Amino acid sequence: MTDPTTTTAERRALAARLAQSGALRAPSWRQAVESVPREPFLHPGVFLPEPRGRWRPVLADRTPEPQWARLAYSDQSLVTQLDGCLTPDQATTPEPVPGVPTSSSTEPALVLRMLESLEVAEGMRVLEIGTGTGYSSALLCHRLGEDAVTTVEVDPGVARRADDALEGIGVSTWTVTGDGLLGHPARAPYDRVIAACAVRRVPYAWVRQTRPGGVILSTLGSWAHGAGLAKVSVGADGTAEGRIVGPASFMQARAQAQPPVTGDLAARAAYADSEREVRVPPTVLEEWTPAFLAQLTVPDAQLVHARTAESEQRTYLFDPGRESFAEFAPGPRNAAGWTVRQGGPVPLWDQVEETLLAWRDAGSPGIDAVRLRVTETAHHYWLDGTSAPSLRWEHALR
Repeated sequence: MTDPTTTTAERRALAARLAQSGALRAPSWRQAVESVPREPFLHPGVFLPEPRGRWRPVLADRTPEPQWARLAYSDQSLVTQLDGCLTPDQATTPEPVPGVPTSSSTEPALVLRMLESLEVAEGMRVLEIGTGTGYSSALLCHRLGEDAVTTVEVDPGVARRADDALEGIGVSTWTVTGDGLLGHPARAPYDRVIAACAVRRVPYAWVRQTRPGGVILSTLGSWAHGAGLAKVSVGADGTAEGRIVGPASFMQARAQAQPPVTGDLAARAAYADSEREVRVPPTVLEEWTPAFLAQLTVPDAQLVHARTAESEQRTYLFDPGRESFAEFAPGPRNAAGWTVRQGGPVPLWDQVEETLLAWRDAGSPGIDAVRLRVTETAHHYWLDGTSAPSLRWEHALR
């Protein structure tokens, strides 16, 4: 593994690139990036993406130091665990393996954009949800001091490796193994809460554990694409209000993660109650803001892309809990448009389409036009500058 004392130049180069991109602005955060080595937090190795959903294990102690340093200080997310258990050193072959990423070292640009958005100041206490590798925890400790940071990780193995890495560079902070959605009341109240995982809703426990005037920063969304970074301020009345400040992408918090829709998709969509041409093509969900608005509209639905046995493209929305679906198919060759078949008690695409048409009528504002208010019983969302009923959402907390 690369000696952290030899990567000063790489850290400075990373900081310079982040500053040039606009992700890094404050001198205090630049000093943290230049001081905190990233490579100890990638031990014992990482998984690099390969075609067809496979991952190639790369081990720190079997990789030449210059190559490992380039990888460690590249501005990309580096996967460190698959399927909730497999680490690179446990792979039985150097060949690519299948799996779903469940822990990673987030790309530094996103880490620093979030830390800058957190607007911390000396003397503040921070609760971090999702320790992961521990790299962002180390940056927070460098900026605020070890005693000011409490970090919670749900996976015991991930937490242990992060704690070892932190101790290895001389950082001894409050590392907790547990469900971060519950926060950590033993050290509350906090001035800032930051989540390094995506949640479907902001847990009210975080609001309770934040001082009035404090800030919560968390990614909202359940799809791999189209989540929003929410920044809310906690009021003296026990509510929190703010806005989506930009797009973000994180792994789902495990306690809120939806089981993937698997099995025979055609059988799930066999019995349709209606079929029609769409007014808005489902390809619009490839864009970040429409995908986020769709999740606000049908929060329990999942977006699935697949191909039939005849290699025909299919896109689906499934809400397994309400036994509802929407299946999309492109029009016949030389014909424009898509068709949608819908089944079940909830007409998923009718609802999403109404939202997207209203969004277009409002001038197609960006994701940063979405505002939200969190109370003890519900999340309320709306778009700035419009009173359209289909652009207002209320999600009751269950």
